[in-house]
This record gives sequence, structure tokens and C-alpha cells, in this order.
Amino acid sequence: MEEKEICQCTGEEVLEENSIYLPGVATLLRKEEMTPYDSFFEFELKDRPLGHQPGQFAEISIPGIGEAPISISSPPSREKRFEMVIRKVGSVTGAIHALEKGGQVGIRGPFGTSFPMEDLKGKDLLFITGGIGLVPARSAIKYALEHRKDYHKIWILFGCKDPSQRLFIKELAGWAKRDDIVFDESVDRCDGTDWKGNVGVITTLLPKLEKKVNPSSTYAFIVGPPVMYKYVILGLHDLEFPDDHIIVSLERRMKCGVGKCGHCQIDNIYVCQEGPVFYYSDLKHLTEAI
Repeated sequence: MEEKEICQCTGEEVLEENSIYLPGVATLLRKEEMTPYDSFFEFELKDRPLGHQPGQFAEISIPGIGEAPISISSPPSREKRFEMVIRKVGSVTGAIHALEKGGQVGIRGPFGTSFPMEDLKGKDLLFITGGIGLVPARSAIKYALEHRKDYHKIWILFGCKDPSQRLFIKELAGWAKRDDIVFDESVDRCDGTDWKGNVGVITTLLPKLEKKVNPSSTYAFIVGPPVMYKYVILGLHDLEFPDDHIIVSLERRMKCGVGKCGHCQIDNIYVCQEGPVFYYSDLKHLTEAI
């Protein structure tokens, strides 16, 4: 058994420099408002790449205020820069939104399981994202587009409450123009706007895929608000998707990231350790999961 270094004064374990409990320092390079609640942030770690895979998350902290788990939105990179979109919902995220260029935060991670991009080479991919669920899904989408030759057909479906909640608007326009993927989106409502696209919940886009998607060779990624999962999965079952071809992310249940707080526990599963990315076939027996 590996010996642990113990502090002679307190009797507590001494944390190593690369401990998952100790944050590295990241500097804010760029900030851009995306919606009234969500802003885009580009950070740079001081001495290393973040080293994440698509679908993972990191813990971001502000000294004296606290820490929060945040999705990583950029694809894997050897560079020290990485991207996040953060919704202002509390004291920690409020403090992050108040940062100016050059401000610093603490970063722990990356944590959790990732989307199985390597395992799915040669397959068709269907991304179904709702609202801020596009943030972690974007890491996998951009990875797939950067390695386009590794995958066959790619569909991207995005839905949100109304046009003001659309994220990465320029990227969405770029995806819509590509001829090597299919992109479609919908808004729940469009009162008082000039929106000309589909109106309705994201499941209204699924019937368009009938006879176009081959469930035996296609893997569906679902990332969005919890209420969306049940109905999207029912829609995929209508298209005859098997449960082991449905991949979900439960990242919204995170808190500490290291399996200590119990906040993300579902029965005997700690989502931050065994997730946030799961095959639905591994979760469907857990009544609290979906």
C-alpha cells in the first residue's frame, strides 16, 4: 500500500501538487454574452492543457465564494485554452460573470466519463440537444466535425424555449449551411419575433428522421434539461432505436466532482464518478435517473 504523507502538526493528509482536490489557475482571455442569462468564457491554464474529452466537466472556483461544476464546451486540444458557457444562477456563477479579461479562477478536473467518440468511428451520429445542453454536446459535435472522415452521417437537432435562448448563433448558421451534415432546430414559442423556423418542442423534429436514420448503425446523444429526456427517448423508441444506441449526459446532477458530497447519487451510482455520460441501457432500471 502506498504511504500517505501526514502533516505532523494537524495529523491530516498532505495533498500532492497534482491532487484532484487542488485547483489550478486559469486566466480569462475572452468573454461574450450569448443570452440574457448565459455567457461564453475562454480560459487559459497557466502550465498545462486541461486534457479533457468530449462530455467531461470541470470544477471552477472563485476564492472566498465557492465552487461549481461546469461543462467544457470546446473539443479536446493540446493547447492550454478551453471554453465554457456559464449560466448566471447563483453566487459562484454570478462572480464568474463579473470577471473582466485577465481575471483568474481556480480549475479542478477534468472529471467524469466522456462521449465514446473513438468507439463510434464508422457509425452514424445523431445529436439531440436542448437549451444549455448544447454546451457539453458542442464539445462532441466539434470533435466529430474536426474528424469528419471518421464518421458516416451526422444529424444535429437543437431546441430551446424561444429565439432569444439560442446559443452559438453563428455556429448554428454554419452547421445549417454544411452539405455533409443535417442540422435542424426548433423553438417552443416565438411570440413577437420574426422566427421562421420550426415551432414546437424538440421531439417534433424526430418524425422527420423516419426512414432516413438507420437505428442499427446510428447512435443518439441526448443532452438537455431533465424534462426532455423521457420524451426524446420515447421518440427514439418510435424510430426503433435500441437502448444501447442511446447515450445520455446527466451532468446537471454534479456538485463536488469526486464522489464525496453524495449530491449526484442515484441508488448506488455516483454520477460524477460513473457518469455523467451513460448508455441508456445501463440506466433504464434506475427510476430516478430519467
